[in-house]
Amino acid sequence: MARILEIPFVIADATSLTQAGYVGDDVENVIARLVDAAEGNVGLAEWGIVYLDEVDKLARKGESNMGVRDISGEGVQQALLKMVEGTEIKLPGKGGRSKEYADGGVINTQNILFIAGGAFAGIEDLIKERMNLGKAKLGFHADFSGRDEDESAKRKEAVDGLTTDDLRRFGLIPEFIGRFHVLALLEKPTDDDLVRILTQPRNALVKQYQRLFAYDDIRLGFSDAALQAIAELANDRGTGARGLRGIIEHLLRRPMYELPSKPDIKRLFVDEAMVRNAGEIDYQGETRPGRASGSPQ
Repeated sequence: MARILEIPFVIADATSLTQAGYVGDDVENVIARLVDAAEGNVGLAEWGIVYLDEVDKLARKGESNMGVRDISGEGVQQALLKMVEGTEIKLPGKGGRSKEYADGGVINTQNILFIAGGAFAGIEDLIKERMNLGKAKLGFHADFSGRDEDESAKRKEAVDGLTTDDLRRFGLIPEFIGRFHVLALLEKPTDDDLVRILTQPRNALVKQYQRLFAYDDIRLGFSDAALQAIAELANDRGTGARGLRGIIEHLLRRPMYELPSKPDIKRLFVDEAMVRNAGEIDYQGETRPGRASGSPQ
């Protein structure tokens, strides 16, 4: 969206932010990065987009037993309040945190779009507890039929039932939640979604590994069933799209090292059996004729 609108865009890691006066990044540094992305054009930066990643890590932890302040949790949420709502922020000069730096200018954040995101691991349990979902079925008359289907339906019902009160119980302060008016939920990617991630983007993993093997004059191809099996493994492990590279790397590690020393083999075809057998490669099947799914043209 930022590219289409030709406005600056930055991704800020919320875990690196600390309360003012402590070692770490101040919240004002996020806006300073936005100005840098606008190449110093403050007027353009005032219409930019800031994505605050890992916001769930700012959940309030409270005072510890050792009396150490929670300088990266609730304090950062409070420091972000005025910036997200819209205010004038004094930009730091080139001197950084030093008190002797020159005036870096002022920027108004009223028209900056702030987007906050995070995994929020464990919030489903809070939703289920509020909605009385997922209680154990006990007793002689308990009905366990369709238990897996019930759990899947309850999980979707729990996620769809997210409210601002659940975010408050998770650890975000009400004032911070109120600054973000729209709540959007990302569903877990399906196997078909992961297959598309593997093959369709310009820098898709399948294309990357085909290019790597092409350096050694080897054509790499995947069957449709193999791609589906890789996607299923990623979903079973709960790693999502980020786990795809690890699965393919484990699968193709041996061929990447062994095939360059086998000049008679010019094609590697990965089928479902290779994926299911945890990387056991049968070199007898690598020279099979015919065009494989996902193979280079």
